[in-house]
Amino acid sequence: MKFIGLDVSLFILSTLTALWNAGAQDSCAQRCGELLGTCSCQVTCQSLGLCCPDYTEFCLQISPYSGSLMGGKDFLLNNTTLTASSVVKCRFKQQIITSGYVDKDGKAHCISPLLYETGFIPLEVSTDNGSTFPYSATWLSVHHNKVSDEEKCTLVNETKWQYYGTPSTGGNLTLTWTHQTLAATHVNIEVWGYQETGDSYSENWMAEWKYLYTLAKEIPNTGKYSFLPVPAEENYSTWHFGILRIIPNNYLDRQSNIPSIWSSEHALAWHLEKDFRNDPNAWATAKCIEWDRKEELLPNFLEEIPDCPCTLAQARADTGRFHTDYGCDIEKGSVCTYHPGAVHCVRAIQASPRYGAGQQCCYDSSGTQILTHDSTGGSTPDRGHDWGSPPFLKPPRIPGFSHWLYDVISFYYCCLWSDNCDFYMKRRPSSDCRTYRPPQAASAFGDPHFFTFDGLNFTFNGLGEYTLVESDLKSLTVQGRTQQALFPNGTGALGTGLSAVAMRENNSDVIEVRYSEDFHLQVLLNQRVLNFSEQTWLDLKGLFLYSTPDQNITVMFSSGSGVEIRGSGGFLTLTILLPEKFMNHTRGLFGVMNGNPEDDYTFKNKTTLSVHASPQQVFEFGASWAVENETSLFTYDTEFLLNSFFYGEKHNASFLPVFSPSEDPADPLVEDMVSHCGSDPFCRFDVLTTRSLQVGNSTRLSHQNHKRLVEYLQPVVSCGWLDHPTNGRKNDTNYLQGSTINFTCNEGYELMGSQEVTCQVSGDWSGETPQCSQVTGSTRNRMPDKMELKLSEWKQNGVTALGKKTVCVRKN
Repeated sequence: MKFIGLDVSLFILSTLTALWNAGAQDSCAQRCGELLGTCSCQVTCQSLGLCCPDYTEFCLQISPYSGSLMGGKDFLLNNTTLTASSVVKCRFKQQIITSGYVDKDGKAHCISPLLYETGFIPLEVSTDNGSTFPYSATWLSVHHNKVSDEEKCTLVNETKWQYYGTPSTGGNLTLTWTHQTLAATHVNIEVWGYQETGDSYSENWMAEWKYLYTLAKEIPNTGKYSFLPVPAEENYSTWHFGILRIIPNNYLDRQSNIPSIWSSEHALAWHLEKDFRNDPNAWATAKCIEWDRKEELLPNFLEEIPDCPCTLAQARADTGRFHTDYGCDIEKGSVCTYHPGAVHCVRAIQASPRYGAGQQCCYDSSGTQILTHDSTGGSTPDRGHDWGSPPFLKPPRIPGFSHWLYDVISFYYCCLWSDNCDFYMKRRPSSDCRTYRPPQAASAFGDPHFFTFDGLNFTFNGLGEYTLVESDLKSLTVQGRTQQALFPNGTGALGTGLSAVAMRENNSDVIEVRYSEDFHLQVLLNQRVLNFSEQTWLDLKGLFLYSTPDQNITVMFSSGSGVEIRGSGGFLTLTILLPEKFMNHTRGLFGVMNGNPEDDYTFKNKTTLSVHASPQQVFEFGASWAVENETSLFTYDTEFLLNSFFYGEKHNASFLPVFSPSEDPADPLVEDMVSHCGSDPFCRFDVLTTRSLQVGNSTRLSHQNHKRLVEYLQPVVSCGWLDHPTNGRKNDTNYLQGSTINFTCNEGYELMGSQEVTCQVSGDWSGETPQCSQVTGSTRNRMPDKMELKLSEWKQNGVTALGKKTVCVRKN
């Protein structure tokens, strides 16, 4: 897809009359997203009135636009009207063809296929049984755990399904589903299993979902089914995790890419062989040991995954690199089934480069990281990233299922179905945070006020489009557009605020977040407005995109850089997070990220302004970072945007803002301003320039949030995990700077070395390594008189400190 640039400007300048007179010669068939000679098939053509006459016929709108990567979703092609004789074929990625149909209203439908990837998938549609595919759209393939409950069948009491056959777990199992989803009076329920074949980490390593057997045939489509599980036949019992599929009974068993409802993937305890039911612990122990032996032969992925953040605050603040693990979310009550003792876990967003591995980090209620060396609830890395990773399609990058095969079912073998968790934790030890480096944060908010990566702050009220940050390291570009602020009466104020932010990294998709003309927040993907009604998490090209219910937008690029945007007081509030590798590789309004604010006022021509420059000089610095049409990432899809920013100056030199608003004691707004703003200079500035307490209050909150973020992202020193002495104990599991750990010995042992150690600023523990040595009669006889204690005191106290040394003695 092309973006509006100089070629488009010449096109728009032609008269609409000439355009429409010649329009018939250009068609959008098989050309959606292109700019044609006399008309446009780009998405922006609708709002600009420049579409080819058949744009809406061939450039499809589909509903719903997303579904599980497992396939089977029936969706409507909204802008087609066909006859019953039309034979619909739907082609995904130019290779996977499914059969569609025409409903009684003449509307075409497609069925989504089983895919081994997530993200937007190209879709082409044929109405002549596959001879031609002139219609096009995109289909969003979604991680199977991120679809709505209505789209999948539910395993009632899922824990029972996954522990079936273990002691005290038996009886009937029940599943439910929304029966209206399938247009059938009777359905079949199938069991599918997942496997990966070939040599690990080789070209012939392949992923496969395979039909195993039909659990129930021709049962009424009531939305509920109960059954008493029996052990699977021998040739099926080797499949230890899988999924259920419900299909209309008029389709053949194992038939692919047909209307379906899938369950969640789960451990197939309920179908395992009799050996499992006879002695689950012994069976699972054997499987755990077998898994451990296989792991020994696989590459060590731990060496390339990132270290965890040291604290819960860091983990939640580093949104460019870490995101909430839905299995342990503090915002949803901290239901952490697999991580007892944790209140919140995060996952590294990006898979590791070579092995596609994932990192998980869990924290307790004090905000301290939990390590597997100390607790089975600790953070565990993953050989397969739960969310998969580009280019997907092959192990271990299959979303969800590679993770299940290597990291989850093995947890059942070793930890849940047997008492061999030490095997699992040996292969999946927590990373500590000794090499973790928090990102640097820069923010812009209000009227607008800028806080650079190095901590310099200034106000720049230019009107136009500007480079906020660009980096040659990953070809990262973030651009901002400002618009004139308005007084409460609707007239223009002598100030501006961020109204749009556009961004791209390398050859990623382009994301733009903006206020629309009616002041609603919009998110655009390659110029097309996104709809978050179905999905809030999108896997896109070169980035992930996340929208909260109140539309706080987070963009997470593959480099680990993150951009957060939210609407606030009629302006956008922006935060950019850059990892340490971007040091000395940034320029723009947010300055040179190098820890030195002295060079943050660096012009586009590389000259530098003093940090003590006047507001007027800072205004000139900001103006130098105006973008050009050739490099602009913005979408110009309205007459206002074209006239104001595409044809107009990128920096409106005729607009002069208020540089230093005065506080007139006679101004009736000043008293309220002081009450709302206190000593916050940015809040006071914005109240005076916009005459709006609401704008000022939003600025004050944004300023507080920025200061809090910077505080959370302060570096923390870790001294690393510290073991307890053999035959002894330690009293704490906090290994960060300033923490102190005390050691005691078991009865009958004495402590040699340091009783207490402290984590120092150098990252080293103080003191000597503690050891617990067994107390013998000769040991007691060798003790100096000054260290002797009466036998009655030994019996009474057990442990006694003598100076800096603790002696643990055996009670007689």
